[in-house]
Amino acid sequence: MARRILIVDDAPMMRCMMKDLLEEAGYEIVAEIGTGEEAVQRYPELKPDLVTMDLAMPDMDGIAAIQAIVKIDPKATVIVCSSMGWSSSMTAAIKAGAKEFFIKPVPPDRFLATVKALLDKKISQA
Repeated sequence: MARRILIVDDAPMMRCMMKDLLEEAGYEIVAEIGTGEEAVQRYPELKPDLVTMDLAMPDMDGIAAIQAIVKIDPKATVIVCSSMGWSSSMTAAIKAGAKEFFIKPVPPDRFLATVKALLDKKISQA
């Protein structure tokens, strides 16, 4: 069964790269979204198993979007993929509910291993 992933990043090229990487690994991309606000609005209808989230986005940053998604679904699985690699950003993302933090460019092998591990853990807890 394909696991459903939502990609949230304001950069179309980054969304495309993430989509290609994840689809090649056998995951289903339920949507590619460019803003935190839209991600929060569409999360309930899309019901993704995992969300990749950028931090620096217009309208609602990734931290606020993670907090809102976790409020909707306390079991949400979010991985941050951001060029903002400051320790304060990492700490804020994890406190907001992110399960992992990757600094762009994302290392494909480690990223895919993390996605698989988080989804396997989610399945075993279901």
